[in-house]
Amino acid sequence: MNEPIGRRERKKAQTRQALADAALKLFLERGYDNVSVKEVADAADVAVTTLFKHFPRKEALVFDLEDDIEAALVAAVRDRPAGQSIPAALCDNCRHGAPTADGNAEVAAFLRMVEETPALLEYSRHMWLRHETALARAIAEDLGAPADDVVCTALARFALEAGDIVYRRPKPERDVQTIFALLEDGWTATVPKS
Repeated sequence: MNEPIGRRERKKAQTRQALADAALKLFLERGYDNVSVKEVADAADVAVTTLFKHFPRKEALVFDLEDDIEAALVAAVRDRPAGQSIPAALCDNCRHGAPTADGNAEVAAFLRMVEETPALLEYSRHMWLRHETALARAIAEDLGAPADDVVCTALARFALEAGDIVYRRPKPERDVQTIFALLEDGWTATVPKS
């Protein structure tokens, strides 16, 4: 049974959300490099020290859902339907969890900002790889393998890289399925015989 969230936790969550919302608005309006953390704190009506209690780096303001993303990756493995393979569950997570523009101007602007800002692009790539440990552990736990199993770590790494590979491609949905077919079936099942 979930305990109700206390007033203090609600206030922290509201402050964090206000900071993330203010940052995104300012970054999209003026460009990431043209906005200081002080301006973000001022826009959210908090002190800079409060901002850094919630977000250790300026880049983290852009990726405020990082913990939710990791939780969704782990849940994709742990909560998948009976009979569904781990690669298939991760494929579904990649297809449905990755942000795509699909006519949404704000999402398109966000993706463009990340792509055009070296600090954000680097942070984004490292963020995905930080999830590797949690995902590899969830896979290993599911399989009854040691926590540091190389196959589980490799699957986690390859699954996390899939989104980065396909999001710029013209048919990301198809390409995600192709990548996960490789992870599911192996090289010989996906490469035409000559």
